[in-house]
Amino acid sequence: MSVQTWTYILVGITFTLYIGIAIWSRAGSTKEFYVAGGGVSPLANGMATAADWMSAASFISMAGIIAFAGYDGSVYLMGWTGGYVLLALLLAPYLRKFGKFTVPDFIGDRYYSNTARIVSVICALLVSFTYVAGQMRGVGLVFSRFLEVDINTGVIIGMIIVLFYAVLGGMKGITYTQVAQYCVLIFAFMVPAIFISIQMTGNPIPQLGMGSTLNDGSGTFLLDKLDGLSTELGFNEYTDGSKSMTDIFAITLALMVGTAGLPHVIVRFFTVKRVKDARKSAGYALLLIAILYTTAPAVAVFARTNMINTVSEQPYEDMPEWFSTWEKTELIKFNDKNGDGKIQYVADANLNELIVDRDIMVLANPEIANLPAWVIALVAAGSLAAALSTAAGLLLVISSSISHDLIKKVINPNISEKGELWAARGAATVAVVIAGYFGIDPPGFVAAVVALAFGLAAASFFPAIVLGIFYKKMNKEGAISGMIVGILLMLFYMLKFKFGIFDGGKEAVAGLKASWWFGISPEGFGSVAMFVNFFVAILVMQLTPPPPQSVQDIVEDIRIPSGAGEATGH
Repeated sequence: MSVQTWTYILVGITFTLYIGIAIWSRAGSTKEFYVAGGGVSPLANGMATAADWMSAASFISMAGIIAFAGYDGSVYLMGWTGGYVLLALLLAPYLRKFGKFTVPDFIGDRYYSNTARIVSVICALLVSFTYVAGQMRGVGLVFSRFLEVDINTGVIIGMIIVLFYAVLGGMKGITYTQVAQYCVLIFAFMVPAIFISIQMTGNPIPQLGMGSTLNDGSGTFLLDKLDGLSTELGFNEYTDGSKSMTDIFAITLALMVGTAGLPHVIVRFFTVKRVKDARKSAGYALLLIAILYTTAPAVAVFARTNMINTVSEQPYEDMPEWFSTWEKTELIKFNDKNGDGKIQYVADANLNELIVDRDIMVLANPEIANLPAWVIALVAAGSLAAALSTAAGLLLVISSSISHDLIKKVINPNISEKGELWAARGAATVAVVIAGYFGIDPPGFVAAVVALAFGLAAASFFPAIVLGIFYKKMNKEGAISGMIVGILLMLFYMLKFKFGIFDGGKEAVAGLKASWWFGISPEGFGSVAMFVNFFVAILVMQLTPPPPQSVQDIVEDIRIPSGAGEATGH
């Protein structure tokens, strides 16, 4: 059977499974809609958290970044995995003990202010919409190649699917759908990695295969081979970095603290019964995430080596079928500048004739390696699972921020539970449409967009949450001031240096690199904005009245590990 036939079969089976689970586990109350009833087992919650966490950026884009950036791409591995440890150990148990449905709920009650709640809702919406843009682009990429529709149509199909189970099932439906999606995505990521590792090095363990010798009898190590290929084409050695240490540190830190401030990940810890279960599910999730994250560098090495060997100095007319197939999506473009009919793939932009979208590397990798059609289709199903699982979690954050934190807590406290549930579903529907627009007209490749979402979370939520848990004298004036200054500073830097809003548009962005503040890229500036947030919050706190004693007592109580009740949302 052809790749397209296999894709229809596997994607059809998985989508039917997701929709079936959504119908089986549809939410009948706001508690089921927001926190799945609060009774999810630690293992199921760990699997759901891992799927929620491993988005299209992890599945599709991270290995692609590492494939092109080499050593510099390690910031994503360090930042995202380190951030999850930070979240699991530093924040999750205490937030679960507090017993609220959402992050804005925590901030609104901890800082005894509807103003703080509204500011945090705005921050949650900014973070979530930025993040979901990357997911919808990932969905469009997969559909455009494997179902041979244009990216816009692919995004619309993805919108319809995710809307169905997110709106119908709420967190309850999303949780059990994400358990299935984790199984699909991890199987889809590992199978081709194992195939290619055996093919190239004879070692069935990709993590070890990356550091092994090639099985061509040359005795050359795979990484040495890739270093040689890279330098021959004018690129840096693959195992050597070009980013400054300052920027690497800033990006890693921004991704770490951004992870610890992501609303759609934090809310997963409200779905278990006890604080102990929150810790257990965090441990399970970390182990399950590590399977993919330790494999991604190996996939990047395999994909980059195979691609260079396939395209460099080869006649265009002799290119294999995968090349022409991906050309139709316009994610690979060949421009024969010297008219010799051969593909010249080099670092020099003036001479280079090949443009490759880094987001295709994981998706095209099985095709480049000439793996069976069912393996290629499996990757498509896995990448859709990764993108849709995270998109669903983000849409729930958006809908709950509007229905629970804005309508229920601020605008209409007397709204009935049924009315709140309908408001949540309506907000999710509107959010899907907006997310779809961002997917159709995205600001960059998947991981870059997602990295900006982490920067926004680092700049806004992380200081407010940490100070709210560990500093009982932090007051509402300090927290609100810090969040506003942090998010505005990050937004300004992002718009200026990522989108060129103030300097001539996207075309001017490349020339702005020399003007980066402290030499820090937009992806890393969240760490600077975070420190500014901390500074402003503490400074304003010193100049304003302390919080009420009752609030200080709550802060003392949530750090006591025993006696946690169920999440109530009240």
